[in-house]
Amino acid sequence: MAEIKDRENALIMETTKGTVVIELFPDLAPGHVSRIKELAREGAYDGVVFHRVIEGFMAQTGDVKFGNSSKPSFAPSRAGMGGSEKPDLKAEFSNANHGRGTCSMARSQNPNSANSQFFICFDDAAFLNRQYTVWGQVIEGMDNVDKIKRGEPVQDPDKIVSLKVAADVK
Repeated sequence: MAEIKDRENALIMETTKGTVVIELFPDLAPGHVSRIKELAREGAYDGVVFHRVIEGFMAQTGDVKFGNSSKPSFAPSRAGMGGSEKPDLKAEFSNANHGRGTCSMARSQNPNSANSQFFICFDDAAFLNRQYTVWGQVIEGMDNVDKIKRGEPVQDPDKIVSLKVAADVK
């Protein structure tokens, strides 16, 4: 496994395609990093599907309301429309580039509407810069992200098996 410098600011995401390690950027997006860690520690992302995956662009997941395949509220047709029970976040836009492996928050037209959904870029998506909040970077397992089944919506989607803060993993 990749050397993790700060285990409190790294995530270990087990997916149906394999392990993905994400370095968090608390200096860039403190509110968003705090939310992702809070939801991860609650187990909110465990079982959530990758509901929108576009070749050459990104894999989107994180709808803990309608996208969690292990909960009664799972609604594949509505995955991508929900968030969490927590309030939406204030935008933390930066000059960070949306390059390959960048982790960024999904949102509606309202810049301050990010909640729990996020995406991982497959390729450079600089056109998103300064419009979406970058909160992390895949440092290992991008080959596993590349294997995630494509679709809008995805039929029989891949999912997050578990998402944990590295400091909590023994």
